[in-house]
Amino acid sequence: MKINTLLSVVEPVLNRALLNQLIVITEALLSMQGRVTMQGISRWATKGGSYRTIQRFFHSVIPWCTLRWTLIRHHLLDCNEVILLAGDETTVTKSGKKTHGLGRFFSSIYNKCVPGLGFFSISLISVKHQKAYPVLMKQLDPAMSRRVTPEKPKSKKKLPPGRPKGSKNKNRRDIEMTLYLLFLQEHIKKVLQLIGGAITLGCRTSLYLISIVSLHFVPIDFLKKYGILL
Repeated sequence: MKINTLLSVVEPVLNRALLNQLIVITEALLSMQGRVTMQGISRWATKGGSYRTIQRFFHSVIPWCTLRWTLIRHHLLDCNEVILLAGDETTVTKSGKKTHGLGRFFSSIYNKCVPGLGFFSISLISVKHQKAYPVLMKQLDPAMSRRVTPEKPKSKKKLPPGRPKGSKNKNRRDIEMTLYLLFLQEHIKKVLQLIGGAITLGCRTSLYLISIVSLHFVPIDFLKKYGILL
């Protein structure tokens, strides 16, 4: 199937000029080799893909979340299959000092924090095809703490071992929302406005988070046990 035919479904999302530029850029991305840069795309692009055109395209305000969902809905998903919504962080190594959002992020590949860019992605997982389709990709601020529980103030006094005298029981369902949890909540709601559905996460904080956005909780171990996820 031609690129023009595949991308014709996003015509309601983009104007004609942006759609033509997207077609040229997509063809160049599928053809090029090596590191992907705007200058590299312009070298591999056909007529209508000059360096200034590539710059103008990426400088334009484009509803990427809606665009991705439109492509996924029309070309990748079956209406009768089980779809899960999942989020995860990813790190792209990057040197230099001037790139926006540059900082140190943990990389599971290197098993340590590396200089680069951090992104949070929310994807749709096809249980039938065992594939994930990214819907939303948001760059992370290196200054934002990724703690899911509030940091307790350090006491200068050395406390005796055991439970403090006179302390009261706390309701485990009452969880204080950290900046990171509020960040996740905002973007989960944004995706749900497009698609709705259920999310799969696996801890008490996650259970509280999905309850406030009206989702269903399915343990990951349950999905693996019955062969839904491998």
